[in-house]
Amino acid sequence: MVLAAGLGTRLRPLTNDRPKALVEVAGRTLLEITLARLKEFGVREVIVNTHHFAEMIPEYLETHDNFGMRIEISREEELLDTGGGLKKAAWFFVENGPDAAELFLLHNVDVISTIDLERMVQFHAEQSALATLAVQQRATSRPLLFDEAGRLRGRGGRGDESTEPPGTAERPESLAFSGIHVVSPAIFSKLNERGAFSIIDAYLRLSTQGEKILAFRADEYEWRDLGRPENVMKAARELK
Repeated sequence: MVLAAGLGTRLRPLTNDRPKALVEVAGRTLLEITLARLKEFGVREVIVNTHHFAEMIPEYLETHDNFGMRIEISREEELLDTGGGLKKAAWFFVENGPDAAELFLLHNVDVISTIDLERMVQFHAEQSALATLAVQQRATSRPLLFDEAGRLRGRGGRGDESTEPPGTAERPESLAFSGIHVVSPAIFSKLNERGAFSIIDAYLRLSTQGEKILAFRADEYEWRDLGRPENVMKAARELK
């Protein structure tokens, strides 16, 4: 699933007349770059959530023959945030029945990276995790906290909110989330939140209930957040 429904407020004025998914970097849209990346790792079926200038994305995909993939649209009349958006699109992942559902990738449309998605999926499967988050040791205003076993334990920032069990000697490590997840379809039976909600908030709740929400260390890979115009221009120079 490509998360592309946001208003792209950080990208203004580039998003004054288009969704952030159709902002261009070195002549290619963020959506095309993301889809090409997923296709490179064997993904052939994708659902994209839309809201801001929602009608432009299906038209764009039709013009490009869906880039040779099966692509469905999950249009949100009201923004549902990452968790609500995923929950609305649940049908796509379980359409052949819950027993036939496979693990899947969640990917923000406004990040580009060299993260090895195949390796990340393999790690997730080997660990039998409910969700695996690509994280790095870098500066961020919204860090997540993980224990020494790599399990999600809280949120960092102003006054760390840790769910580390009392008496634990190790202080959770503060890491930056990269906007790329691998998720097991079992998540859908556990999302009891309604309406608009953050998937990170759901992960934090589930982690306190013993679910395995794990860190995939991606420090060795390049990663760029393209949520601001200056970052788009810098990335365009790098890609060239």
